[in-house]
Order: sequence, then C-alpha cells, then structure tokens
Amino acid sequence: MLDLILRNAALPDGRIGIDIGIEHGRIAALQPHLPAPAGREIDCGGQLVTAPFVDAHFHMDSTLSLGLPRVNQSGTLLEGIALWGELKPLLTQEALVERALAYCDWAVAKGLLAIRSHVDVCDDRLLAVEALLQVRERVKPYLDLQLVAFPQDGVLRSANALANLERALDLGVDVVGGIPHFERTMQAGAESVRILCELAAERGLMVDMHCDESDDPLSRHIETLAFQAQRLGLQGRVTGSHLTSMHSMDNYYVSKLLPLMREAGVAAVANPLINITLQGRHDTYPKRRGMTRVPELLAAGVPVAFGQDCVMDPWYGLGSGDMLEVAHMGLHVAQMTGQEAMRQCFAAVTTTPAAILGLQGYGLEVGCRADLVLLQAGDPVEAIRLRATRLAVIRGGKLIAATPPATAALQLPGRPATVDWRRG
Repeated sequence: MLDLILRNAALPDGRIGIDIGIEHGRIAALQPHLPAPAGREIDCGGQLVTAPFVDAHFHMDSTLSLGLPRVNQSGTLLEGIALWGELKPLLTQEALVERALAYCDWAVAKGLLAIRSHVDVCDDRLLAVEALLQVRERVKPYLDLQLVAFPQDGVLRSANALANLERALDLGVDVVGGIPHFERTMQAGAESVRILCELAAERGLMVDMHCDESDDPLSRHIETLAFQAQRLGLQGRVTGSHLTSMHSMDNYYVSKLLPLMREAGVAAVANPLINITLQGRHDTYPKRRGMTRVPELLAAGVPVAFGQDCVMDPWYGLGSGDMLEVAHMGLHVAQMTGQEAMRQCFAAVTTTPAAILGLQGYGLEVGCRADLVLLQAGDPVEAIRLRATRLAVIRGGKLIAATPPATAALQLPGRPATVDWRRG
C-alpha cells in the first residue's frame, strides 16, 4: 500500500488527470487513475502540482534586519553595502539564527524548499558563517540550504577576506563566491575571478559570483568568469549572478559574449525585484530596466534562474519569500509574455535553479523525492498570474504546510456569493 496518493493533478509539462503515488518519501507512481490503495489521499481537483520552488540567489545573513542600525534612506546599492558594514559589528550569532529560521518558516509556507544563500566572510569572526551552518543543519528536514562563501567587501580589496573565505570552506560552506566588480580596479577584479575559480577547482566545488552588478557597460567580468570556467574544466559548475551590466552593453559585444557563456557551461541568475530597484539610479529618462538580458541568454542556450536576493534588509525593504512574485516581476521586466516564455519564467524558479544548485532527486518523475507543492491554479501561467495560494506543501511525502483556498465573499445585490478566483 502506498503512503499517499495525490489524485487528479495537473503537471507543469501539461499533463492532466495524473495521480501521484508516494512511498517511503519518493514518487513511486505517476499515471492516471492509479488503482493502488493508500494510507492517505489528497484530491487535487485538477489543480497544479509542481516540484518545490527553488531560490538560486539569496542573502540569509542579512534577511529581516530592516532598520538595523538604520534604514537605507537612498535605497541605493552602495548605501546598502555601507549600511551592512555598519551592522556587521553589531551582529550576534543568536539574532542571525533567529532571523534566518523565521525566514525559513516563511519560505516553507510558500513552497520554497531549496535556497542558495550567500554569506559574508569579510567579518573575521565568521559569525554569519557559523550561524548559517547551524541553521542549515536545523532546517535540513524540511529545506535544503546551500551556502556560498561571499566576500562582500572584495576578496582582494578587504584584508583577510581570502583567508576568511578559505576558513569558511573548511567549516563546510558549499560554494565559492566573489564580487569582482567591487574590487579596486578592473584588473584586480579579473585577478579575483582567477584566484577564486582556481580555488574551486582545487577543492572540487561550484562557483557562484556576484558579477557585474553595475550599470557600467564596460564591467565585463562575466567574460573572465566564462574563460576561467572553460580553462579549469568547471563547465556546469559556475554561475554568474546579477549580470546587470549586460543590459547596457553594446549588442555586438553581447553577440560574442553569449556563445562564450554557453560554451563554458556558465549559468546566469537574475534577481528581478532587486535588479530593477537598485540599477539605473543614475539615469534620468529614458531609464534602463536594470535586469540582465534574460530572453537573449535563454535563446543562446544559457540556463537562467531567478532569485529573490533580498527580503527586508539593508538593500530592500520589501519581499516575502514568494518565488511566484519573483517570476511575476521577471516576466514583466523581461517582456516575456508569450506562452512559452511565461512557462520559462516558471521554470526559472523551479527546475532551472534546481539544476544549477545540483539538487539530487528533484523533479516530478518516478524515483524523485516526494517534495511537492499543490497550487490553487490550473497551469504555470495561471500560477504566476495569481501568485497562486500554496494549498499544500509536501516534503518527503509528508504534509508540512497548508493554506486555505483563496476566496472572497461578495455583498453585492444580485451578484454571486463568491468570486471565481481563476478570473480574479
């Protein structure tokens, strides 16, 4: 007997009327009208069941710290970095853990069960690193937390940053990070990419760099990152995050850059909410959108994921851990309103980041982990349009979160008592 069957589900690939049988925490069957009995059944009512949402780019060490020690008055990237520098000496491990665990609770309620979080290593105490390593273990039963050793102040620009980064890796941090555009010179930025990629190659680790988070079209460290990835045989293990300078680059140069990224197996992560908030600040009008060239990257064969990046921290005072909100913004900013393009935006917060993070057993096939989200929507496009309610969140075949369906009672004479949520 199966442990659980989800009956009459729609799947992101367009299949409908599918039953999902779960046994021992894995998907054991996936077919219409599954005859096997089960200890428990959930009637999906033809609504969408997806593998969990995945956030490919986040900063959990700063999340929910809004207002500490003060609010970012300008709302700019550089003031946010300065504000984080003011906050770091005041941090305590207990507060970091408390805020991170609170955010993880938010994430689970939204069906977000895997997060790649960058953690600042420029504090010699490594308080944030130790805190998030503790959090990673505590949330492991219900959320996969992957950590990136991130030298926020520049691995060459900041004293002890490289040594701290290596200490963080020794403690068990998963991924090598960097921020080449924040080094003192373009040459130093390129040198930092080389050093960090060589370090990752030596240790057999993945790389995820904040890369060219700038409006400067001459910030081209992604080219160096692609070169080093190919030189060192890191194909498929390297990610360039943000890449916002690409929105200002010359089209001819981009026509060269995109094939280089594809050949080097470099993935991209755009952060729609934050990129369009922090970039273009020096423009009057017309104003640049600030987000990288998502449709062009996809057309060139470069995997693109979307990240939340920030929630209520020195850089961004909003956010809720809702990856459908992220996909919704990305769809609009990138003008990806064709049917297939909208489905690509759904993939950018599910299957694509799962592949970038190297998640094992992720997916909707027999043998995959039974980590599933039941949405109050019929298909991925509707899920994005409505930022659909997460009716059920399942981890390893067990229900870990549930939200009642969204409804509204009308009080208008001669009108229906309830609103059809599918039509708003």
